[in-house]
Amino acid sequence: MSADCPSDKELLPAISHTIDAQGRLLTVTNRWLSKLGYCRDEVIGKRSIEFFTPETRSRILCAEVPAFFERGFQDDVPAQMLTRSGAVIDVLMSSVLERDCSGKPVRGLTVIQDVTDQKKQDLVLRQSQELLTRTGEAAGVGGWQIEIATGELHWSEQTYLIHGVPNDYKPTVAEAINFYAPEARAIIKAAVDGSMIDGSLWDLELPFIRADGTRIWVRAVGKAEFEDGHPVRLSGAFQDVSAQVQQRQVLEALHQRLSLATQAGGVGTWEYNLVTDRFVWDQTMLRVYGLADDQQPSSSAEWMELLHPDDRERAREVILAAMKARKSFDLEFRIVRGDGTQRHVRSAAQCALGVDGQPSRVVGVNWDVTELREMALQIERQHELMRVTLHSIGDAVLTTDARGFVTWLNPTAEQLTGWSVSQARSLPFATVFRLFEEDFSAMSLKPVSACLVSGTLVDTDKPTLLLSQSGRRYGIEHCAAPIRSGNGELLGMVLVFRDVTEQRRLSGEMVHRASHDMLTGLVNRTEFESRLSGLLKRTQTEGGTHTVLYLDLDQFKLVNDACGHGVGDQLLVQVSKLLIESVRATDTIARLGGDEFGVILEHCSSEQAKRVADQICERMSDFRFSHEDRRFRIGASIGMVPVDQRWLSSAAVMQAADSACYAAKDAGRNRVHVWFDTDQTMRIRQGDMKWASRLEQALDEDRFVLFGQRIHALNVPARGLYAEVLVRLRDVDGTMVPPGAFLPAAERFHLASRLDRWVLRHTIKLLCSLSDIRGVETLSINLSGQSIGDRAFQREANQLLCAAGPEICSRICLEITETAAVTNIADAARFVEQVHDLGVRVSLDDFGSGASSFGYLKTLNVDQIKIDGQFIKDLLDDPLDEAAVRSFVEVARVVGAQTVAEFVDRPEVLERVRQIGIHYAQGFLLHRPEALEGLLAVLRDPALLV
Repeated sequence: MSADCPSDKELLPAISHTIDAQGRLLTVTNRWLSKLGYCRDEVIGKRSIEFFTPETRSRILCAEVPAFFERGFQDDVPAQMLTRSGAVIDVLMSSVLERDCSGKPVRGLTVIQDVTDQKKQDLVLRQSQELLTRTGEAAGVGGWQIEIATGELHWSEQTYLIHGVPNDYKPTVAEAINFYAPEARAIIKAAVDGSMIDGSLWDLELPFIRADGTRIWVRAVGKAEFEDGHPVRLSGAFQDVSAQVQQRQVLEALHQRLSLATQAGGVGTWEYNLVTDRFVWDQTMLRVYGLADDQQPSSSAEWMELLHPDDRERAREVILAAMKARKSFDLEFRIVRGDGTQRHVRSAAQCALGVDGQPSRVVGVNWDVTELREMALQIERQHELMRVTLHSIGDAVLTTDARGFVTWLNPTAEQLTGWSVSQARSLPFATVFRLFEEDFSAMSLKPVSACLVSGTLVDTDKPTLLLSQSGRRYGIEHCAAPIRSGNGELLGMVLVFRDVTEQRRLSGEMVHRASHDMLTGLVNRTEFESRLSGLLKRTQTEGGTHTVLYLDLDQFKLVNDACGHGVGDQLLVQVSKLLIESVRATDTIARLGGDEFGVILEHCSSEQAKRVADQICERMSDFRFSHEDRRFRIGASIGMVPVDQRWLSSAAVMQAADSACYAAKDAGRNRVHVWFDTDQTMRIRQGDMKWASRLEQALDEDRFVLFGQRIHALNVPARGLYAEVLVRLRDVDGTMVPPGAFLPAAERFHLASRLDRWVLRHTIKLLCSLSDIRGVETLSINLSGQSIGDRAFQREANQLLCAAGPEICSRICLEITETAAVTNIADAARFVEQVHDLGVRVSLDDFGSGASSFGYLKTLNVDQIKIDGQFIKDLLDDPLDEAAVRSFVEVARVVGAQTVAEFVDRPEVLERVRQIGIHYAQGFLLHRPEALEGLLAVLRDPALLV
């Protein structure tokens, strides 16, 4: 069909487009592009909703899209679309949804009718205004417009920045063109003149000279607008593309170097046109195949004749399968040259797709691998001889090459390592032979590696463990010997090892019985003091800060007296498990005797240790021991002693810890007492009591202030203000006291629930004061562990939320810290279900900070998880943190919860969490906390929206 005979589709007075199931544009008509002022490449793949006004987007997303996916069609829906220049078009949309056999949406067709003729003049004016505004907001893109009748030139702010001139500079059209480099001025003038004749769009990359003389490259895009067949204005966009041009130049230079390298390495390049069935070869290809310049095959059939007859069908199947799957292929085959010699050739290629999405070309490389193939056959014969020789050996045998890569394992080695020969071959031996010290403190491969380095025999009787691929551990004895050629060249290494697990188990059981408590399985007092003595010796020579905790159960005697010693033993076992869950795997926990326990926290500062001790106290306080129909609250008093170079003996440390534990009991039980000099301890106690009094007074005088920190949407649509509610204390002198100063005291003196009530009550009050609550998406409120376990707080919270109504409840999210949820798991689960029934959402805060984060999601029906900031801060620098974050996101997806990244403090971190798929981000990079009144002010007073 000629250009003068448009299709029936193009003759329609409407414009249309199709979208996929995610709302991305698949096709658009020329009328669509003409009406909106875009090139096809600029819109395909973008979401269709981006070309509508914000008001239309909100309405379509909230009302029209759900109805459309439910009914499968919509007729004459009024909407407003935005052209590229920013103008608004009033349209009526009619859409039909296409589904596949399973009913799943596949694509949608939308026919759009322009109904703006009656508003044409007003629309032109708005286009002009919005163009200058929107292009300035785009990253690095400026806008411009010329009124042809007056010659008046308008620039956006970004255009001024690119030119390097102040905003009050008013250039003429001629002066603006003179900013282009001399060699580019004629080009831009010709583009402008041509557009004024036929309305064509120009899109040029040209050299440009800024006001300060700096030479850059710019992309200039523009087009003339016509009225009654006459041009009335020129408008377009303007962008600094120096970086892109420089990158393209670098790539071109790289391509040239790559071509030279392939020629030097004997790698031939070729291209095959699937449409014309024609080959194009370079000179190196001809040399690989032993052909003269005039012997190049012109078709696929001629190329197939060059292949060995036995390899032709296999090559054809591989290539056809690759083209069908639109993937690359890597193939090795034999060729027969004109002199009858056979050569092995390696071919790698990639299919290129045409405009219709079907393969149109295949581009690839060939190189001669005959010598490599012959060498591989020799090595294979040597390996076969080795396998036959060593197959019957009873011990496990593993061999490597000179670089330490596995070449062979006998059946016994396969059994112990869990790796088959085919899996292990060419892997580093340390990946297959995973040898550790017996306590798993470090890998134990240095002696084995030394065999390859020094070329000498290594035989050690040091106890070591082999970790198989399946995770099974074997105690082994091993030796390593070098493999040498006849002239003494080091070819590799042979490892011989055997399983001695049972012998060590019997020996280890005897040692374990001597150092561990038989009831709880924890280390006993003797072992504890031995480890403490060793730690003190290392501290004297190496320095470092450690901590010892001394625990005494508060109500153990009551259980023993009421239920008997057998039941008391059950309690001790449960407490031991609770302690193990509360500390790191590398820490030492001991039963010192009776109901007394000790903990050594190595390389742990006093601040960190205090948090651990407080957590143990909180968990012990929430713990209930049940026997038959009786429940006991146990609790624990903890003495904490920092361990540094001041201590000369373990006895002195234990005495100090025991004294501190007694002081904790004396102060009221179920608390932590840190060992200090007497005067300092008294001052701390007095300071704590003062804080308790200040908090009581502040609650009575209503001197707390609500702050808020915005939470920004990343991979979900933003639907209004989303912020976390924070609390500050206004002191009597008017200064704001940060939460870190008073929240620990509130927890310690059981004022946290009162404070949580204040925050919840005042947040609801603020929401109720808004004239239009639709501008608020969510306000997240933190709840302490005391509140979660407080039935009275739960009742009052439910009453407040019920009174507020469903509209308010739908805007509230309660954040439960992971620790609080775990220590009160039953109460937390019940409370979550209650508030869910009211329409309140629930978020699990500090996710990942505990030892069983994923398990908690099985019990708690949460809507959101907030990933602990310790994983986000070092996301770009620590691969383990990134792996953890990815696993959190995947678990959240499985349970249907959204994700929030805390502590986002760098743009690079923000971009990374966006790429990972996290829904929301929070941190000082995005917003520093401010008074919640200020955040909500614009929503409370509609006049401020104007």
